[in-house]
Amino acid sequence: MTTYVLIPGAASDSWYWHLTAAELRARGHDVVAPDLPSDDDSAGLSEYADVVVGAIGDRTDLVVVAQSFGGFTAPLVCERVPVKLLVLLTAMIPSPGEPPGDWWANTGWERARREQDERDGRAPDDDTALFLHDVPPELAAEAKRRSRDQSATPFVKPWPLDAWPSVPTKFLLCRDDRFFPAEFMRRVVRERLGIVPDEIDGGHTIALSRPRELADRLEASGR
Repeated sequence: MTTYVLIPGAASDSWYWHLTAAELRARGHDVVAPDLPSDDDSAGLSEYADVVVGAIGDRTDLVVVAQSFGGFTAPLVCERVPVKLLVLLTAMIPSPGEPPGDWWANTGWERARREQDERDGRAPDDDTALFLHDVPPELAAEAKRRSRDQSATPFVKPWPLDAWPSVPTKFLLCRDDRFFPAEFMRRVVRERLGIVPDEIDGGHTIALSRPRELADRLEASGR
């Protein structure tokens, strides 16, 4: 039995994963989906990793899955517990010593997002069209209601690892992601991990829009 450790992105929590987690549990897997202290100004990336490691406990056969900003926490977890696979799901990829707040400029994200907005005809303040465009309306409304405050604290200090952890790593890119556009992420994955990403249809919040398809891909990766 594989244990899937599901790490959410910024301003999110375990609810984001609830549909995908149900799919994985129905297939006989264990799932750990901790709530990170995103609204706690005293908590940085180290404290985020503490929460995940504490939730894992003595579980083994771990596949760590990190979405979006969770990409800064997941490698820290992989340094502290034995992990058989790390899956970055449309995630930020840190470089040694890089503060998360610098990632946007360092990767050229702002230009890529602006160009994507122009292609989509999206108004700059329309977050539903940015993050939830392919999520069923009722579920999208619930996701917006559940959005949490995100402290700036974990974005300030340098990412503490000197190198990527020694763990097999895959990147699952979402082709319809408007927040991290596909072509932009293909480049970032190549430059920062030196691998070719796997790809799946769906937007930035794919765990809500395509939970069954996502579970299929995670299960296939974890075998």
